[in-house]
Amino acid sequence: MKKQGHPPYQEILFVDSSTGYKFVCGSTLKPKEKETFEGKEYPVFRVPVSSASHPFFTKSNQFIDSEGRVDKFVKRYSAKKLEKAAEDTKKEEQQEDKKKKKKAAPKGTK
Repeated sequence: MKKQGHPPYQEILFVDSSTGYKFVCGSTLKPKEKETFEGKEYPVFRVPVSSASHPFFTKSNQFIDSEGRVDKFVKRYSAKKLEKAAEDTKKEEQQEDKKKKKKAAPKGTK
């Protein structure tokens, strides 16, 4: 391998932000934060999901997301659903107003 063309490979401490689980793995990432783990100092990279928190590996039925992505999606979806319902009721009201105006308008004589 050429020394100049490749990023430096080093051991990095990965921390699961939802469970606090820590593990060391080799990577070319260059995080600035450092932390001591098992008596040695490592650069730290925080991950939202790892094998300690993913439902496939934990055999749990529910996905727990510490960063709130699921909550954001649910809020956004429900907000859009509410907006659509409000628009639909507004359109219905406008159509009813048009019908009332047509009935109330005086008929011209010929």
